[in-house]
Amino acid sequence: MNKKLLVLILGNLFLLKIAVTAQSSMINIESRAKISLNGEWQSIIDPTNIGEWRQLWKEKQPVSKTDFFEYSFEGGTLLKVPGDFNTQQCELTFYEGVIWYKKIISITKMQNKRRFISFGAVNYRAEVYFNGTKIGSHEGGFTPFMYEITELINDGNNTFIVKVNNTRLRDGIPALGYDWMNFGGITRDVYLIETGDTYIDDYSIQLKKGGENEVAGWIRLNGAKGKQKIEVVIPELDLNFQTQTNSSGYASINFKGKFQLWNPENPKLYEVFLSCETDTVRDEIGFRSIETKGQDILLNGKPIFLKAVNVHEEMPLCGCKTTSANDAEYILGKVKELGCNMVRLAHYPHNEYMVKLAERMGIMVWSEIPVYQHINFTAQGVADKIDLMMREMIKRDKNRCAVIIWSLSNETYSFTPGRDSILINLSQECHQIDSTRLITSVINTQGYNNNVVDVWDSLYKYCDIISVNEYYGWYVPWQGNPEETKWELNYPDKPLFISEFGGEAQYGNHTGSVNEASWWNEEYQEQIYIDQINMFKNMPNLAGVCPWILFDYRSPGRLHPIYQQGYNRKGLLSERGERKKAWYIMKSYYESK
Repeated sequence: MNKKLLVLILGNLFLLKIAVTAQSSMINIESRAKISLNGEWQSIIDPTNIGEWRQLWKEKQPVSKTDFFEYSFEGGTLLKVPGDFNTQQCELTFYEGVIWYKKIISITKMQNKRRFISFGAVNYRAEVYFNGTKIGSHEGGFTPFMYEITELINDGNNTFIVKVNNTRLRDGIPALGYDWMNFGGITRDVYLIETGDTYIDDYSIQLKKGGENEVAGWIRLNGAKGKQKIEVVIPELDLNFQTQTNSSGYASINFKGKFQLWNPENPKLYEVFLSCETDTVRDEIGFRSIETKGQDILLNGKPIFLKAVNVHEEMPLCGCKTTSANDAEYILGKVKELGCNMVRLAHYPHNEYMVKLAERMGIMVWSEIPVYQHINFTAQGVADKIDLMMREMIKRDKNRCAVIIWSLSNETYSFTPGRDSILINLSQECHQIDSTRLITSVINTQGYNNNVVDVWDSLYKYCDIISVNEYYGWYVPWQGNPEETKWELNYPDKPLFISEFGGEAQYGNHTGSVNEASWWNEEYQEQIYIDQINMFKNMPNLAGVCPWILFDYRSPGRLHPIYQQGYNRKGLLSERGERKKAWYIMKSYYESK
């Protein structure tokens, strides 16, 4: 074989190994030795994707007097990371395409140390280069990923270049059409992480299904020294569990304790230390059980009504992507003010700040992957993308006891080719990966006939709760008195959760008829909520409700120039945080529950 060809093949195999083995992020980044790469990154806006042909990541320099290159990071746009690029320049407001990011960082090479680049999320596709070498690519805008760079480090300055592309794809997840702003960019934290040769890569520390005092979990090491002594310590309980990993770095964990169980009234978290001979991580973990029994959802063995609200990952006031703990505090503060005990993070996994703060505040969490409406299930690779997104969602947040529901899809249709087989398999796989939480898929194809709502879908057989989006009074007219509406379920022995309902209103608009939706006034929206609550009172399976949505949010498909102005106006609050009349109806209802 030609030597040059052999070298090329071996080189490509090396890069492929990096991309495959380092795709998934280690968990609990917060506990790691790390350097933040947040801040300003140099950028090149590339609407025609010509940077791929010009090989921008190589940053070629002129050699002779006649050499020149038609690109430069120097002197160009500086973009803030984390952050969406759409709100950093008005010219980029609706931009969907390629932007190249560059960051230079000084690194000192060290023996017996490993280094990783970790991204909280990049929307939607990312190709990552380090010192001119492609180290991997990732598809999916809402889950973390990382790559090892140990063997590629220069002693001194090192360069990261990331090609970000938020172009919608027919075979993307989500696909072409969705009702929220397509915020592009490096949207979450970026860190350079340092570990020893062998480190704690992943672990699960949660109560065993069906129990309230026994932990059944596991720990996995990454590195050459797979066989090590393991210790799990909870100082507050004087609990010290010891075991040993096998040669592959894996060990089961099982111990009992007298735990104060986490719940919304007492969101108790324990400081937990996990150690091996070469690494230690610290976490804060709560313990609770969540299950269903007949038509009830049980938290710690007791029925609970889910008083929820939907939120998008958009910061009110600025209309930009949320990026910080302060953003999460503002949004979840409003969730608590409404009287909620749960938040639905629609329609994708949100920033880790949201999940961790919700846990500390006593707010249960519904987390969801963006399998949204018109997914092309039969396209090559789509099933694998969906599977990877589910695994990345679960991996990051499986130790967060506040997360009680994994949602695997929203508003998909049984007549879509390939939908049933893929989502049924996904449901079964999700239960195998994590049996301690409830799973669901949200459906909106129920039939309406003579004031009877016929709720049926083949996916419900594989769900723990039946989740329904219904917009009586908005997209669907009332067919009789709301309190006389009858609900017929194809699985009447399961809890029913109304995952979306509501209607649009422009804050401060009190003009026109209160009986006509086309006036977009607060009174019409208010009446929708009054009627919905009257209907809820006569739904025997009802285990929770979740209005759509907490805040008005940006959506380019909302085209009414007077009342919408590029916003979905279904919020209980305006995009400036102002309370609509429907807010008070919902708050009063939750107080009564």
